[in-house]
Amino acid sequence: MNPGSIGNITRIPELNRRILFTFAMLAVYRVGCAVPTPGIDPTEIRRYFDQSGGGGGVFGLLNLFTGGAFEQLSIFSLGIMPYVSSSIILQLLSVVIPKLDELRKEGEEGRRVITRWTRYGTVALAVVQGLLMATALENGALGANTVLSPGWAFRITTVLTLASGTAFIMWLGEQINERGIGNGISLIIFAGIVTRIPSALSRVWDMVRTDQLPPLALVLLAAFMVAVVGVIVYFERAQRRIPIQYARRVVGRRQMAGGMTYFPLRLNTSGVIPPIFASSLLVLPLQISQWSGKESIADFVNDYLGWGTWGHNLIYVALILFFAYFYTGVMLDPDDVAENVRKNGGYIPGIRPGKRTAEYIQRVLNRITLIGAVYLAGVCILPNLLQSQFAVPFVFGGTALLIVVGVAMDTVGQVEAHLVAHNYDTFVQGARLRGRGGR
Repeated sequence: MNPGSIGNITRIPELNRRILFTFAMLAVYRVGCAVPTPGIDPTEIRRYFDQSGGGGGVFGLLNLFTGGAFEQLSIFSLGIMPYVSSSIILQLLSVVIPKLDELRKEGEEGRRVITRWTRYGTVALAVVQGLLMATALENGALGANTVLSPGWAFRITTVLTLASGTAFIMWLGEQINERGIGNGISLIIFAGIVTRIPSALSRVWDMVRTDQLPPLALVLLAAFMVAVVGVIVYFERAQRRIPIQYARRVVGRRQMAGGMTYFPLRLNTSGVIPPIFASSLLVLPLQISQWSGKESIADFVNDYLGWGTWGHNLIYVALILFFAYFYTGVMLDPDDVAENVRKNGGYIPGIRPGKRTAEYIQRVLNRITLIGAVYLAGVCILPNLLQSQFAVPFVFGGTALLIVVGVAMDTVGQVEAHLVAHNYDTFVQGARLRGRGGR
């Protein structure tokens, strides 16, 4: 976004209201992250995380995606992950249940029904995870004296508090979608990650100050991070443009001129959704193992699915590849694109309209999706490998960096779209006024 566009934001009241509303909702979310869950001792929680170095493994992942809410056992400790998991389940079910797929294609009314079912699933998952967390706290998962008064009263209160907190976060995200700017759920995750930047930079500076990290290594680390951000920006903007030729045609009494245009296919059509979905699914078994109270289950999961293990990395990459293809198929249907091109009198040079066009688009889409999926997996897994295998103090994992850059670019793109729409409306209105004055 250029400086001129930033200056124009202040001149558009509606855009100002949307941006301020978004910031207000994110501020409410951050305040809620500091409100502790009833019945626990915050001092004991803080002591546990200080002794464990901030919490590793599943606790570190939960802290990252909840913006530190789990570290304080706040009312938002479950974060938005139950909502993401519920969305994944419904989207996967739409492949095997035709009725769900029909609802998705019915437009606004169908989306409302799916949204309602997603909310129900979110609350159900939050209740289950809340009960597991309450039981784990009573069993001393985060310290022996964490719970002030163990018993069913504590468990019920914790479940209601955590489930209500997740439902409230879901509501905040939907409000941002309707009345704010950007994708609400992605922005909430974005806000949680960004608020961890100062503490992460402080840890790196402490390592430099105590000679644990040489200055040259710090410079190389900063250069590597900048390079990763550059790669993300490049691939997020990359696209494959398919040429479409329109023949000259007559519509009513008007003759429409033909010409060449392009149908852009983004290299990464799915955006940051695959890493978010993959992380959510990998966090779920880690949560269950930690909160089940069974040492055998916890040891097995930590050995084969724990953060930094080869099993975790391989499954993570496989899930990213799967969701990249899956979500691209949900977002873009080659048959619909081919049909719309045919109805508008267009065709791809050298390709027959109809089925052949759909097959060609599908073939191109499969190839670029593979490149985009490999890029997503590489960005997400490389910093994690550097951290786990070589103890490189990367400030954030690749997933967090990808989410931050991707969500920031998407939000800036929506702001620019509002600016373009406002400029167009102003131009049209001015043209009408000049036309009336010229009569």
